[in-house]
Amino acid sequence: MNALDRRSFLKRSLFAGSTVAWSARSWSQVAGANGDVRVGVIGFGGRGKDHLGGLSKLSGVRITGLCDVDQAVLRAEAEKRPGAETASDLRRLLDSKNVDAVSVATPNHWHALAAIWAIQAGKDVYLEKPVSHNVWEGRQIVNAARKYKKIVQTGTQSRSSQAIREAVAWVQKGNLGKILVARGLCYKPRRSIGKVDGPQPVPAGLDYDLWCGPALKLPIMRKQLHYDWHWDFNTGNGDLGNQGIHQMDIARWFLGEQELSPKVMSVGGRMAYVDDGNTPNTQIVYHAYARAPLIFEVRGLPRGKEFQTDKGWSGNMDKFHGGSVAVIVHCEGGTVLVPNYSSAVALDSEGRELKKWSGAEDHYQNFVKAVRTREHKDLNADILEGHLSSALCHTGNISYRLGSRLTGTQIRESIAGDKDLAETFGRMAEHLAANGVRINEDHLVYGPMLKMNPHTERFQGNTAANRLLTRPYRKPYVVPERV
Repeated sequence: MNALDRRSFLKRSLFAGSTVAWSARSWSQVAGANGDVRVGVIGFGGRGKDHLGGLSKLSGVRITGLCDVDQAVLRAEAEKRPGAETASDLRRLLDSKNVDAVSVATPNHWHALAAIWAIQAGKDVYLEKPVSHNVWEGRQIVNAARKYKKIVQTGTQSRSSQAIREAVAWVQKGNLGKILVARGLCYKPRRSIGKVDGPQPVPAGLDYDLWCGPALKLPIMRKQLHYDWHWDFNTGNGDLGNQGIHQMDIARWFLGEQELSPKVMSVGGRMAYVDDGNTPNTQIVYHAYARAPLIFEVRGLPRGKEFQTDKGWSGNMDKFHGGSVAVIVHCEGGTVLVPNYSSAVALDSEGRELKKWSGAEDHYQNFVKAVRTREHKDLNADILEGHLSSALCHTGNISYRLGSRLTGTQIRESIAGDKDLAETFGRMAEHLAANGVRINEDHLVYGPMLKMNPHTERFQGNTAANRLLTRPYRKPYVVPERV
């Protein structure tokens, strides 16, 4: 190390080496209640860097703890913040009396357990999306937050956009008539992650058992451990639960739905290349809400095979109604396009602009505000909202994972009775054809239409589907049944 003495670093890394004994302290008992909010950041290989930057710039907030299981990543950040305590094991950080709240930016499979342990340790939590790796553990975070009266914000920044909030209210007042379809798009370039011949070595300085945590501890069967965990169902949720959770959340927001959909199905596949990923790069999820369907589309391939080159993917994705990573709300009298996290535009049925909205608050600032007021209703993205939208991604993936490979003709025949689903599939088929995929030969995965009891968050009459609402956990990394 250069700026940080190694002995000092190791000493601070073991600041809570004794057995963790947590008690959920009230805010009045936490140091800094009337002063600075002291935050520990857990995981900063990706989104965590934004957490560090966004929280650091806020008045009355101090970064007092750093945690990452990768020693190289941890040391690099610790050198920039010599006053912060460091730990490679988040349980050590959660036992610190110098941390009032934590932000969690670990891989998805750690989100729920990290949040619940933090809540039980008396910390408020800013939790990256999706808030969970599966449906059941998401509900457990909500239960823990309510039981211990902790503030838990979901990292869906669009919820802090007054522009989108106003657009939602405008549509729900009936200004464009009835909503016909709420549609989310995730057309984002996702190239092949490659294919390895056998298990890969664990990166130096990384505790792989701790990295796996609640997930199955499997051999590393991909070139890149970090980030590409998104494309493995053991640790990630595909682009549906990566980028797509943002647009899924906005679409549900427009519909005003506060429960899981009563029916869900999915169709798609990992198309145009063979690699070590197992999540779909092309997917449709259909949520059959009574008010109007919520249809989600994932496309990781570019708009044509000619763009599948080293430099061709970026900037050459499909668009629909002017959006690539967007939400489109189809109504009787026109559409509303939400092209990003901070704006929206309403168009009449002829495509003429009717109204435009723009602007957003700071999502981290909103979290800190609620930490101070102790009112979870002050949050723009309370954990319940995060759970519901994350769960819509998970239930869509469950249908996909239970699906069978069918020809394009068989799928068209099966969905012919639903014009919205049939139209969406037709465009997906054209997209795949442009990328050299022949869906009558390279079969897609056609998932069953699953029936859900929204009140119990359990599927009806499908044991296999209910099994995928949770996962087998590895001791001691077990999400508790009783929080």
